[in-house]
Amino acid sequence: MTADIDTRVIAAHRRGAPSWVHKLGRSLVDIVLVLWAAATITFIALQLIPGDPLDKLLAGVQEATPEMRAEIAAHYGLDQPLIVQYFSYLAGIVRLDFGVSYLRATPVVDLLFKEFGSTVELTVWAMIVAVGVAVLFSLATSGRQRRVRFLAQGFELVAVSIPSFWLGILLITLFSFSLRWLPAFGNDGPASLVLPVITLAVPLIGVLSQVLRERMEHTLHEPFVTTIRARGLGETRLRTDHVLRHASLPALTLSSVIFGSLLSGTAVVETLFARPGIGRLAVSAVQDRDIPLVLGFVVFAAFIFIVINTIVDMLYPIIDPRLRQGRP
Repeated sequence: MTADIDTRVIAAHRRGAPSWVHKLGRSLVDIVLVLWAAATITFIALQLIPGDPLDKLLAGVQEATPEMRAEIAAHYGLDQPLIVQYFSYLAGIVRLDFGVSYLRATPVVDLLFKEFGSTVELTVWAMIVAVGVAVLFSLATSGRQRRVRFLAQGFELVAVSIPSFWLGILLITLFSFSLRWLPAFGNDGPASLVLPVITLAVPLIGVLSQVLRERMEHTLHEPFVTTIRARGLGETRLRTDHVLRHASLPALTLSSVIFGSLLSGTAVVETLFARPGIGRLAVSAVQDRDIPLVLGFVVFAAFIFIVINTIVDMLYPIIDPRLRQGRP
């Protein structure tokens, strides 16, 4: 599987080797299309949810008169036809105006940026731990004896299969309630990051190490490895300086997808550990049917996701010389 990913990436980059201007133009078009699709699909899905948003807006009002409902609906544009609401929202995206949260009475952009820092902190540390452990694990187990490979595959399978919420509960029970080593909830200092980071990182370690180890085992049988060994280079330097670099392309592709997903999908961990973040904010917005906040979150997450993948795509030629323009 990883070999097929590697081959497709190399072939895609070799075909035509587009200029930086072409790549940038294509990336901008992709960003616009993805954002439009994300906004449109989410807008339609929210309209299909049973219930009236006005009921949420007036949840704390004991006696809401028809006049009051009409005034609030006009204020938020809910009295307009859906097609008008849709194009008004698209126009707001172009102006970087995602509207005002129904229940929080705060601009959506301000809410997202307020919570984004906590999610980035959690996600970056989880990726650092996952990539670091996966690289060390792959270097130690790839191309080894059958028993070592079997144990490595067993660990990867268990790590990938563990549900995040179950692992988080287990860690809280052991390290917070029983041993009292680490705080269970909140966002108060580095110690409060340890358990959420481990909860996020363990499944990622299983996925990344599996892809990286399989690709390294494939690379170890390449002719250039035999040539390098014949020159007397040690096994450790061979793996770290040459094999790891050639085997990292599929893992980098997967890491970019995972990282983009984590930035927008940490809701379970943030909710479990009572941490601030855009994932937890999005869950609350969906429960409250806070349409501007949900739409803003989806568009923001889609933008982050495609930007990360675009940056990684531009890094491919730096990592693998075979992808550089003019190379055979």
